[in-house]
Amino acid sequence: MDREMRSLAKLITAMCVVVLLGWGANTFPPSYAQKTAQPQELWQRVYEQLPNLPLENKYISKETGKVAPDSTLVTRLLQYHLYVKGRAPNYRLDWKLTMADYLGANELIGETAYPGNDTLTTNPLESDRKAIAKLSRQQRNDLIATLVSLFAQNSQGKPTSVNNTPAGAIAPSPSPAPNSPLQPRPGDAQRLKL
Repeated sequence: MDREMRSLAKLITAMCVVVLLGWGANTFPPSYAQKTAQPQELWQRVYEQLPNLPLENKYISKETGKVAPDSTLVTRLLQYHLYVKGRAPNYRLDWKLTMADYLGANELIGETAYPGNDTLTTNPLESDRKAIAKLSRQQRNDLIATLVSLFAQNSQGKPTSVNNTPAGAIAPSPSPAPNSPLQPRPGDAQRLKL
């Protein structure tokens, strides 16, 4: 019986490794994010859905010397998530990792790589971190749900309006992306046996 349990444990471990390798943080190449994401358009939809979200768009453009009103907190959040980190736009967990980056609980955000560092006279990183930290957990969850919903609808070609999900409810899962790994099927585990 112990031998069977050890074999089963090895099989489960092998399956977990296969799944984790297939669904890693960089499952979606940047080209996927670029095809489905238009931060310059989506940030406006986010603010339509969440009008109380801080804009943080008071920064001066290096190029024009004037305030850059389109460089908002959400624009930079989208750019950081998609282009700096290369994270998938359709999954809540990836957005939660990005939120954790801003809250200093996950990966360190490099100042020189942060969106706006090259185009604005002042790097907005610290101000953006403070703005995210001031949001309540529910506000951050609403922001994540809105982003996931917009990207899921955008990638499916549907109109981009967000379903109003009650507080505490689980947002609907997006459909798998075209480049996502195949889902496990019955009998797949049998193929792992040597």
